[in-house]
Amino acid sequence: MGSTLKNSGLVGLGALVGVAFSMQFSALAQKPVEQGMPLEELRQLSDAYDLIKTDYVEPVADKKLLTDAITGMVASLDPHSAYLDKKAYRDLREGTQGKFVGLGIEIAQSEEGYIKIVAPIEDSPAWRAGIKAGDLITRINNEAIQNLGIDEAVKKMRGEPLTKVTLTLLRKDVALPLVMTIVRQEIIQKSVKGKIVEPGYAWLRIAQFQEPTVDDMAARLAALYQQDPSLKGLVLDLRNDPGGLLQGAIGVSAAFLPRGAEIVSTNGQLANSRQSYLGKPEFYTLQGDGDVLARLPAALKTVPMVVLVNTGSASASEIVAGALQDYKRAVILGSQTFGKGSVQTIKPLGGDTAVKLTTARYYTPKGRSIQARGIIPDFLVDENADGDGLNSLRMREADLEKHLSNDRDKESAASTREQLEAQRRLLAVERKRKPLEYGSADDFQLAQALNHLKGLPVQLAKPAKEPAAEAVPAPAKKRK
Repeated sequence: MGSTLKNSGLVGLGALVGVAFSMQFSALAQKPVEQGMPLEELRQLSDAYDLIKTDYVEPVADKKLLTDAITGMVASLDPHSAYLDKKAYRDLREGTQGKFVGLGIEIAQSEEGYIKIVAPIEDSPAWRAGIKAGDLITRINNEAIQNLGIDEAVKKMRGEPLTKVTLTLLRKDVALPLVMTIVRQEIIQKSVKGKIVEPGYAWLRIAQFQEPTVDDMAARLAALYQQDPSLKGLVLDLRNDPGGLLQGAIGVSAAFLPRGAEIVSTNGQLANSRQSYLGKPEFYTLQGDGDVLARLPAALKTVPMVVLVNTGSASASEIVAGALQDYKRAVILGSQTFGKGSVQTIKPLGGDTAVKLTTARYYTPKGRSIQARGIIPDFLVDENADGDGLNSLRMREADLEKHLSNDRDKESAASTREQLEAQRRLLAVERKRKPLEYGSADDFQLAQALNHLKGLPVQLAKPAKEPAAEAVPAPAKKRK
C-alpha cells in the first residue's frame, strides 16, 4: 500500500517500528534434525555459492554471502521472522528495556516520502533542540532521505552516545529549511502514563510493552487512586501500541482480571510452545521485586473500563484487549486492530547475533485466533468526529505479503483497489489536520469512551456509504 500507510515508531526502536511482536526470551528445546536432508537442493546452494565466488563481476566476501543466505532464508518465512545482526540484536534488547541511544523523537512516514515528527520525547536531545511535532526531516547528515524507509532512517539517527547527527527540517510557516545538529544520548522511554481526566475518571496509556511496563503501570495506577480514591471509570489506551514483551501483556491483563485467570494460550510445533499463560506472578514478573500487582487497590478488579484500540494496536496490546473482552471485563472501543497474533522467540546464534523466529500462534481465553483478523471493537468509533482519518489507511497483518494465516476464523479481507483509492483521497484533507495528542481535550475517541462510562450517547463510526454517524446510547449499566 506504499510508504504513506506505515505506522509510526520510536527512533531508536527500529526493530519495533510499524508492527512489534510478542516475544518469549526463554530458550526452546532444540528439535532433532529429521532424516532425509534434501541433498540435491543443498548441492544447488553450494553450486550457487561457488558460481558467485568465481564468476561474479567483483569479489564478494564469504561472510556477506553466508549472512545474506541466512537473512533471506529466515525472511522468506513470514513478515516477523528475521535474522538479527549485532546491531539489530542490540537495538532489540535496548528497546525491550525501555532505553536506547538516539535523539528522542517519535516518527512516521509522511505522504511526501519524508520522515515526519509525530512528537519529541520530553527532555530528550530533540526536545531541547527545539524540534516540534509536524516537522519534516528531509536530510540526515546532509544525505537526502525522501522515500527512505523508517527502519533505515532510524539506523541513520541512532549511534553511540555523545556522537552528533545533523537533521535538515521543513517546518510549516517557516520559509527556509532548518538545520540542527543534535548530540545523541541515552533515552529512557516511559511506556506508561496516565492522569485524572475529570473527577471520577482516569486515563491510562501504555505505548509499548517493555520490561518495566508492569511495574510502571502499577505505580501509575496507585498514584491515580491516591489522587482520586473513588474512581468511577478507567480508560485503558492501547492505540498505536505495537506490542512488545508477552510478560508485559500478561501483567497488564492480570491487574484487572481475577487472580489466576487465563490470559492467553499459544500453540506451535514444539511441545513447550503449546502453553497457557495465567494471571499469576510467575508469568509476568521480570525484575524479581515480588508481585507488584498485589499492592494495587482491590477496586481495580471491578471499576468500569473502556479499552481504546486502533489499527496500530498490535500483538501484545491485542492480547490485553482480547482477554478483557473475552471476560467481559471491559468494553473495547475504536477501530479493528492490526491482527498480529503470532509469537516470536529470540534464538541466539553466537557472535552477538540471533534469529527472531515465529514459533507459535496465540489465542484469547475463549480460543479466538487474532492472527490476520485482529480484535473487533464492541463499539466502532472513528478517530475524529468526521471520520477515521489516517487510521483507515494503515496496513494490517492481512495486507502483509507471506503473512501467517488464521487457523480458526475467517480473515478480514484486504481493502479493494477502489477502497484504497478512496482512502488515499483523504490524505489531502488529513495532512491539514492538527496532529492528535492522545489524552488531550481534542481526543474524540477518549471523549466517546468517557461518554460510555457515564451512560451517555456514543457517536459510532460512519457506516459504509452512509453520510453520517448516529448517536447511539450506551447500554444501561449499574454504576458503583
